[in-house]
Amino acid sequence: MKVFLSIIHILLAVGLMAVVLLQQRKTGGFSGIFGGGTQADTGGSWQRFSFLTKVTVILTALFMTSSLVLVVL
Repeated sequence: MKVFLSIIHILLAVGLMAVVLLQQRKTGGFSGIFGGGTQADTGGSWQRFSFLTKVTVILTALFMTSSLVLVVL
């Protein structure tokens, strides 16, 4: 079981790296680096995210979950 979860964890890590590297760069200067911007820029709606951003969020959640499960085991 632990070996299976470790393999899944490694595959999630590789997938997460690939999805992050495929995303387009956002040009926001220093305000983009530190999370600045106006309220109109940050929308807050799940539908405004691109497909790669949604995949990144899902893979990150799965990666964190698998990390916690492996630590408990």
